[in-house]
Amino acid sequence: MTEYEVCQQNTMACEQEIAKGIIGQKDVIRQVMLALLAGGNVLLEGMPGLGKTMLVRTISQVCDLSFQRIQFTPDLMPSDVTGTNIIVKEEQKSAFRFEKGPIFANLVLADEINRTSPKTQSALLESMEEKNVTVDGVTHPLPSPFICIATQNPLGASGTHPLPESQLDRFMIQLSIGYPSCEDQIKILNARRYTNPLHEIKPVCDAKSLMQVQDYLSAIKVTEDIMRYAIRLCEETRVHPFVELGISPRGVIALIRMAKANALVEQRNYVVPEDVQSVYLDVCVHRLVLRPQALIEGVNKVQILQGILEKVKPPVTIGGKLS
Repeated sequence: MTEYEVCQQNTMACEQEIAKGIIGQKDVIRQVMLALLAGGNVLLEGMPGLGKTMLVRTISQVCDLSFQRIQFTPDLMPSDVTGTNIIVKEEQKSAFRFEKGPIFANLVLADEINRTSPKTQSALLESMEEKNVTVDGVTHPLPSPFICIATQNPLGASGTHPLPESQLDRFMIQLSIGYPSCEDQIKILNARRYTNPLHEIKPVCDAKSLMQVQDYLSAIKVTEDIMRYAIRLCEETRVHPFVELGISPRGVIALIRMAKANALVEQRNYVVPEDVQSVYLDVCVHRLVLRPQALIEGVNKVQILQGILEKVKPPVTIGGKLS
């Protein structure tokens, strides 16, 4: 098989195996998989008990990634996340040794990230963007691949702190997890009647395979017309009368990488406008900051982004396949 076919096969196998443990969240699984392929961080929002934590655990098992869970609480300190230097005695002298924190893993679950202080939230900024941790002036590289999946309860819930815009911009996508249907809940109850579904999940790839797919995304063709289309979609948010803060250049990069991942999953080695459109909302919704006028008029972020999608016409030409 070609490298393209291997990457595609691994992706489909992962998605199917994850679906065995997570019932009724097909769209969420697809978007999280796209973010993993694109090498981006994910923010999951939803009330407790909807399976956010189980989804991340399932992904770590399916992709055979080293996994760490950090429970963000009001008293959590930055050093509890990144690690710290400790004094150890070696022979007859003392020296500092860096003790790694739980951030040193392939897949890190930042559980209920908006329940901790902004100071501790900011400890993740360097890790999420540069894949490094700096403690006392010394930079320590994180394992590759490194992906942070954070969960948060909806704003307004008891004891929550809103994430700063600088941190929200470092999440490639934000997904909202809703309540499953009655039929899906019956399937969940039946699946848990005798055993934990996690016990039956088997790894179908590993860190090396995941990195291979991430590297292959650079070979997915994106024409200049598609680039201009993505840029225009983001520029429209910057001039919208109801938007205080629009999509940054980092957001444009995330949009293109997610579109490439979607093209791969859809069995194409080139990007079409539909790839951009299918990921636009999830990539952009958490990056917008609305003016007070929008709240007065009853306009939300999704409505604004959907209006932009309808306003900006996609290119007619889509480019050709890679040889």
